[in-house]
Amino acid sequence: MRNDRTREAARAAGHPATHRANTPTAYGSSTERADRSGLPLSALLALATAVFVTSLTETLPAGLLPAMSADLAVGQSAMGQSVTVYAVGTALTAIPLSAATAGWPRKRLLLTAMAGFAVANTVTAASTSYPLTMVARFVAGVAAGLAWALLAGYARRLAPARLQGKAIAVVMTGIPVALSLGVPAGTFLGGAVGWRVAFSLMTVLTAVLLVWIAVAVPDRPGQRGDGRPPLLRALAVPGVLPVLFVTLVFVLAHTILYTYIAAYLDRLGMGGSTDLVLLVFGGASLASIWIVGVRIDRGLRALTLVSTLAVAAAASLLALAADSPVLVYVAVALWGLGWGGAPTLLQTAVADAGGEAADAAQAMLVTLWNAAMAGGGVAGGILLGLSGPRTLPWSVLALVLPVLAVVIAARAHGFPARRAR
Repeated sequence: MRNDRTREAARAAGHPATHRANTPTAYGSSTERADRSGLPLSALLALATAVFVTSLTETLPAGLLPAMSADLAVGQSAMGQSVTVYAVGTALTAIPLSAATAGWPRKRLLLTAMAGFAVANTVTAASTSYPLTMVARFVAGVAAGLAWALLAGYARRLAPARLQGKAIAVVMTGIPVALSLGVPAGTFLGGAVGWRVAFSLMTVLTAVLLVWIAVAVPDRPGQRGDGRPPLLRALAVPGVLPVLFVTLVFVLAHTILYTYIAAYLDRLGMGGSTDLVLLVFGGASLASIWIVGVRIDRGLRALTLVSTLAVAAAASLLALAADSPVLVYVAVALWGLGWGGAPTLLQTAVADAGGEAADAAQAMLVTLWNAAMAGGGVAGGILLGLSGPRTLPWSVLALVLPVLAVVIAARAHGFPARRAR
């Protein structure tokens, strides 16, 4: 019976049973006992905290730019590139690092990535040199590329096959929590006691997380050298390309508006309400994560369609009826409901489509995600300079429509009506 369970768990993870024969896999063991829902929540919450750390480390400078630029004697636009260089570090290294470390045990790889965050945030907090700070931010981006390429797959392999989508949803709660609570809290803390303290506390949080991972997260093996799927082979798997296209364009659309939401609101005379608008967005995103977590294992395709339609409706409201503050809040709530669950939906879709090539497909998704974030900031800035903030929602709508078309078309592979078990 134990061998049967081991083979079944191996099939669910997309790895040959022989790769896992020496690894404890029975749920209910001392290190990965599941709660009544069937999920090892302590382990998954540790991974969610890792997602929180990566997301908050990336976006924290946005709320601390004035203080950081003054302290490091550079302009705010130059300091703002600390966010860009992080995304560039992730985009450039996710695929090669994922390939180079494919054979590593997953736990050791995650601990290495999180240790990279601890080092990078410590250097950022102590640095008095702008170039050194930018190097530290690039290193943090590299650590993020390493972490993001393995977190969703790791979560799937810790859960029973029937609950793998829900496991990813639990882990992805780290994103909206970081955006809706972490960034405002970090901004407040930076203003109260200094931006260096905010980054130092990130190091403390990461140190606690390293202990949590070591104690509570079960290990999983990597792939053997002869089983590593090349990137081109992953691209040839039916369904992978549609998911990657949707990821690239959907994230690009979101980032164009999100990066410049303050400028858009200022144009409407709502600049003083930016924090409240972002709070509404964050709350709606958390609700979206919960909805997706409950329904994803039975309705991945339907949820992706609804997510895309919600963002399209929000962009339409912001483009056509933006003179009403009430409608702005309604639109932002729709935007959060559509966007909050998107990381879970897309990572689950690419892992399902990739099968045995899931790790390579995840690395490509991470790369495209961060390339879209960097590109969205550039494209949004160009639009802002050429035609003003009112064109931003129209650009989102123009990008979301082909996303909707691809999701509708990919009903056999990529976003199927029924997920394979």
